[in-house]
Amino acid sequence: MIEPTPGRRSPLRAMLIPAMAGMILVTGCGAQVTARQGAPAPVKVARCAEEVEYHRPQRTVVYEAGSADKMFVLGLTDHVAGYVMPPANPPVTRSPWAAEYAKVKMLSDDLLNRELVVDAKADLVVAGWQSGFSDQRGITPEILDGLGIQSFMHSETCYNYPDHPFKVAPFQGLYTDLERLGAIFGAQDRARRVTDQLKKRVAAVREQAPKGYSPRVFLYDSGTDQPFTSGNQAPPHEIIETAGGTNIFGDLDGRWTSVGWEAVVKGQPEIIMILDYGDKPAKEKIAFLKSSPRMRSVPAVRHDRFHIIDYNEAISGPRIVDGLEKFGAYLRELER
Repeated sequence: MIEPTPGRRSPLRAMLIPAMAGMILVTGCGAQVTARQGAPAPVKVARCAEEVEYHRPQRTVVYEAGSADKMFVLGLTDHVAGYVMPPANPPVTRSPWAAEYAKVKMLSDDLLNRELVVDAKADLVVAGWQSGFSDQRGITPEILDGLGIQSFMHSETCYNYPDHPFKVAPFQGLYTDLERLGAIFGAQDRARRVTDQLKKRVAAVREQAPKGYSPRVFLYDSGTDQPFTSGNQAPPHEIIETAGGTNIFGDLDGRWTSVGWEAVVKGQPEIIMILDYGDKPAKEKIAFLKSSPRMRSVPAVRHDRFHIIDYNEAISGPRIVDGLEKFGAYLRELER
């Protein structure tokens, strides 16, 4: 889940241009957005903090499970042309939407790139900033705008998006994305029902949180020389706090970041939440922590208190609510 330091880029200027029904709006390198006869009127929806005009997509390319899950939970499988799933993601066969993945083509097991979405004739790409879209890899909303390919960014990742930043708590970011995607695809009613259900589940965990007990928690993503963890703008922070814990790095105003082992030891976490990657299994991380001389004094290691959270329960998508419910149940069990 390592995110590169974002570079600067020129201001976003390109907006998708309305055209007469039946005309090809923009064509570039084989990619095109077409206004079909009788197609729904375009809608204006925010992309991070920038208002963008969207035409109803028919060939959406989604990056990672968080993007795919948002489409699937809204009943939009027929609008997905394919998905890109790098190795960090657990197998899609373990997904609650495994049946939907089976209906869609896997385009790549590598990182998102411009050539891939052009070859797929995508008319919309759904991904996060610095986790999918990237200046360094030459695939940004601005570049796609120039190719006539629409783009949608996870609101939670807009925190450090140049020129049009948008700061929102991770759970609210999820609700915002579902509502915005619902507007783009004309699935507003479905989006409202889904978000209402998710909000009720989150509220139930918050209400059941242990009273008078807020254990210190360290989210361990990866890293041996320096641990990689969650600041207060990434889902694990809100999962920890909503369930009744305290993120020892909750004062870091950012998403995913490196810290020092000395700071981890100083925080004396009572629980270590381990992020389980497809290519970096949790058991290896736990073995490393137990063998580390620096971590032997930490209560979580001494008392063997490790909670494993699935990769897709820690990135923007509906499964963060699953991650919340599981951690809430873990804390309630410890309280007994």
